[in-house]
Amino acid sequence: MALHPPKVETFTVDEGTNTDPKGFVRAVDLYREEPFGLYLSRPMPDHPTLEHMRSWLLPGLGIRVTDFTFRPGFDRMQDYYVDIADVARHGTVWTTTDHYLDLVVHTGQRTELLDVDEYVEAVAAGLLAPDAAERALTTASTTHSGIAEHGHDLDAWLATRGVVLDWPWR
Repeated sequence: MALHPPKVETFTVDEGTNTDPKGFVRAVDLYREEPFGLYLSRPMPDHPTLEHMRSWLLPGLGIRVTDFTFRPGFDRMQDYYVDIADVARHGTVWTTTDHYLDLVVHTGQRTELLDVDEYVEAVAAGLLAPDAAERALTTASTTHSGIAEHGHDLDAWLATRGVVLDWPWR
């Protein structure tokens, strides 16, 4: 993968839109705010393998949890995808700044840490400030070990943090 600055994504609740890191504005079917974060559900019309995305932005934990729906003919390769990211809210606009590291949760089986090489390259190139790099590594480690300690059950670990997720479509 080519070296790139951290990806920033914007979620504008009052407009019902999500602007992806490439600047494409997508319509969101549902936004819902909870004390612990923001939920969104939206289609992925131009993606070759994914049909729909449902995500929770969890600023207190420094993560974004996504449940993807795959297009027919493509096997589901995980239960949850967890981005390590700074999550910020400014009024009705939320942003995520991705910190390269990701976790893939296979409930009850394993939790994989991905993109360590990309993270190391970004840190070495100065694309991730030292405080953000340390925060990302600490968050990835804490989240990974927490999920593993709970039998690779993301929901069980989140419940210990006072976070209960649901996944409505609309």
